[in-house]
Amino acid sequence: MSNATTTAPAHRSFAALRHASYRGFFFSFAGAMMADSIEHVISYWMMFQKFQSNALGAFAVVSHWLPFLLLSLPVGALADHFDPRRLIQIGMVMFMGVSLAWGALFVTDTLEVWHAMALLTLHGIAGVLWTPGAQVLLHHVVPKEDLQSAVRLNATSRQLGMLGGPAIGGALLMLLGPSHGILLNALFYVPTIIWLWKAPYSRAEAGQGPPRRALLSLSDVTSTLRRIRSIPTLFAMILLAGGASFFIGNAYLPQMPDFARSLGHANADLSYSVLLGADAVGALTAGFILESRGWLLPNPRTAMILAMLWCVALAGFAMSSIYSLAVLLLFIAGFMDLSFNSMAQTLVQLNAPADIRGRVLGVFSMMALGLRTFSGVTVGLMGAAIGIHTSLTLSALALIALSALLLVRTSRS
Repeated sequence: MSNATTTAPAHRSFAALRHASYRGFFFSFAGAMMADSIEHVISYWMMFQKFQSNALGAFAVVSHWLPFLLLSLPVGALADHFDPRRLIQIGMVMFMGVSLAWGALFVTDTLEVWHAMALLTLHGIAGVLWTPGAQVLLHHVVPKEDLQSAVRLNATSRQLGMLGGPAIGGALLMLLGPSHGILLNALFYVPTIIWLWKAPYSRAEAGQGPPRRALLSLSDVTSTLRRIRSIPTLFAMILLAGGASFFIGNAYLPQMPDFARSLGHANADLSYSVLLGADAVGALTAGFILESRGWLLPNPRTAMILAMLWCVALAGFAMSSIYSLAVLLLFIAGFMDLSFNSMAQTLVQLNAPADIRGRVLGVFSMMALGLRTFSGVTVGLMGAAIGIHTSLTLSALALIALSALLLVRTSRS
């Protein structure tokens, strides 16, 4: 196991934010995450109002995550060969273009199903261009000793976007209407595009040398996977993130109306909103507490234990018949989710060889995000057959088993 996993430096509260370059990264990307969430709020609402199609809603989920599964590794390879800032800017411009296209279709009232499917797919592809490149760029924005702080704060800003996006998106719907609201939303990506022009980046520090032609042949893929396999921490953390994505992901959130009904809160009132937001609040709490106190330094075994605690909390939520207990368990689940996911990503960032860092982070994104495409099967479709409470419990138990196996393997190595 590499020294990066065993000799972590002393932690300072909100260490990454002490760097001016990271503050620009944090606030601009938080704005982009919020804009991403706002677009979902407005476009999903308009699609449902116009087409009343649950199938289109399902396509929206698949089109969001499937590009991560198919394209994360090629995009990571591009980040190894080209300036990741430019890849992210291309993604931001695509996000802007999609918002502007939605707005034009809403204004002219010409939206058709194929328009929606095309724009949802482009939005998913833009997300892939953003994610691996941003992870690579972090190495140039903060020093290595503050990398965990940066990763954890990024995860916290994502939760802020997920909470703030619906609130601001709803306000834009009411005040400006969907057409003008989503057109205004396109401007929220501009600060990130501007910041990226002068963001810190050094090709020499990336271990890349002169620019090379970006190729991703079959032998290149197998070579990358062999190198990942040879580094126990990398291999374990990528498998852990992939298992969490495949078995659970965030597939329980679309099923929340069913859970709410079984808890005696079937109406779309405050109690339902609390249930929806409990895990996001738990994740935000984890981000602020862990950053301020300097707890949970990166360690593979700690990440696996936290993942198992996440599963225990979700299984308890699935089996609970008491509303207050269910909210508490979702809060704990959100706390554990951010804790183990940010730790796993930190360990991958620290242990990825510099010359293939983009490829490794592409594999991580493919596993941690792309495999969410199938969590709708393990939780959702299986829930339709055996009950959503049982399917979530069984999925959590499966991930506990995988985490335990990885824990034993890591302890032996």
